Amino acid sequence: MSQEIKLHLAELLRAALNSVAPAESAAAIVIERPKQASHGDFACNIAMQLARAMKRNPRELAQLLIAELPASPFVAKVDIAGAGFINFHLLPAAKLAAVRSALTQGAAFGRSQAGGKRSVQVEFVSANPTGPLHVGHGRGAAYGASLSALLAFAGWDVTREYYVNDAGRQMDILGLSTWLRYLDLQHESVPFPPNGYQGDYVRDMAQQMRSAHGARFLRPAAQVLAGVPALPDAARSDDEAKQQRELHLDGLIERAKTLLGEDWPYVHAHALNEQLADCRDDLEEFGVHFDVWFSEKSLFDTGLVARCVERLESAGHVYLQNGARWFRSTAFGDEKDRVVQRENGLYTYFASDIAYHLNKYERGFERIINIWGADHHGYVPRVKGALAALGLDRDRLDVALVQFAVLYRNGQKASMSTRSGEFVTLRELRGEVGADACRFFYVLRKSDQHLDFDLDLAKSQSNDNPVYYIQYAHARIASLLAQSGDASDEPADADLALLVNPREVALAARIGEFPEVIDAAAADLAPHAIAFYLRDLAAEFHSYYNAERMLVDDAALRAARLALAAAVAQVIRNGMSLLGVSCPESM
Repeated sequence: MSQEIKLHLAELLRAALNSVAPAESAAAIVIERPKQASHGDFACNIAMQLARAMKRNPRELAQLLIAELPASPFVAKVDIAGAGFINFHLLPAAKLAAVRSALTQGAAFGRSQAGGKRSVQVEFVSANPTGPLHVGHGRGAAYGASLSALLAFAGWDVTREYYVNDAGRQMDILGLSTWLRYLDLQHESVPFPPNGYQGDYVRDMAQQMRSAHGARFLRPAAQVLAGVPALPDAARSDDEAKQQRELHLDGLIERAKTLLGEDWPYVHAHALNEQLADCRDDLEEFGVHFDVWFSEKSLFDTGLVARCVERLESAGHVYLQNGARWFRSTAFGDEKDRVVQRENGLYTYFASDIAYHLNKYERGFERIINIWGADHHGYVPRVKGALAALGLDRDRLDVALVQFAVLYRNGQKASMSTRSGEFVTLRELRGEVGADACRFFYVLRKSDQHLDFDLDLAKSQSNDNPVYYIQYAHARIASLLAQSGDASDEPADADLALLVNPREVALAARIGEFPEVIDAAAADLAPHAIAFYLRDLAAEFHSYYNAERMLVDDAALRAARLALAAAVAQVIRNGMSLLGVSCPESM
């Protein structure tokens, strides 16, 4: 209803402009909600916007426009504030109309056509399948899932995609780590590299290999270590020592590939498939679903990576230096040029990433949204630069950055290192506080803002816990409707004109804001705005509930108040569903 009201008020002002200043009748008229409730329900700055061109005092121009406004069945009064804002105060009936809309439209209330069914791909999570998802990944998952649901609700044709990094060194390290643990189980121990993956899940995968294949992958430790660069002293942490550890790890990988031969792809695939399956299950249990799981390896198998680099080279954006191919990234705003093909002929991760983005464009998405960790901030200009170098519209790509969540348990910060195995998994977090609290708390802050995940608050059943507070409002309403006695009554048929209490009118007005919140949140890629709105809506309902008796003796008034409560519950359900949070009937 609020969108219709805004259009109506714009039409009123357009009519007034035609009378006061016909030459300016085509001026843009923007109707917004004022920051202060005392300034009315809607405001417009058209008088301030046109004052200079018309050489008039903005307040005087505002007064002239107000005098020429046509009569309206929705407007109680119009006044002027500040330097010349025109403020509209609506009649209660106009605000109460939102209650009827929420009840009749149900789950569709707030749905928008702003997206125009244009196609948008949202790529999120895309964590390397080298171990269980941890609480840091959870925030990107919750944000991406909520944003996707929000965009779909706002009229976009959404494709949710996970980019599987199933090629490259990290997967080789996981395969190697699994094989070394397998050798250990076979009593053929090789010193485990400190930069390998060390979690218990690696031992589990090794045990699976042993149970299924016995000694098939057994090789002597002396052969494994033959020719591998030695590790430096464990106490050393200088750059040279770090490089030596990486060379040792690469040496082990090469020995594994050589010694295992045709068995290496099995070991590699076993580690990948186990971790990818675990990731899928974890996300599904978290209420996060993907339409496409896109394989990085497929970019190499189809030759797209090579074709992409050749296309950049033929356009003059790649040069050869020291045997490697470099993309002129600095020509597109990056701080330095980037290698796309090493001197050994292997393509870099950046090269496959360019190819992946080219693939997105070739699939015809009208808009592309990448959700990346905030540590990828510097990666944005080089990817956009590569798109421009390929002759693609870089503005079709939006990148939303997500700060990692920091988990605090008993006041202690938890480590989340995947290689060391000292991390708190998303599954463990869900087990401790529940999926609802996880999904809500993750989107309770703007995605690029730091988030401290307070476990004590998330588990508390108090008004300070926002998800509990909102769910409790819904459960309270469900209880009220159950107590009302006559299940045959249809809330949408109630006489809403009986709702004259200022709290009731204010609550109805808050319901009317929901469609606007949806459109604004979708435009800003900001599902946290939905969480803020629902918290405010719940607060207003609880305040109303505590101040007024709902189940009064007057049947008509009781029906009207229950209709208002039912509308609040409907909006809570609609909003919470976008955030992936349930709405229990009782608590």
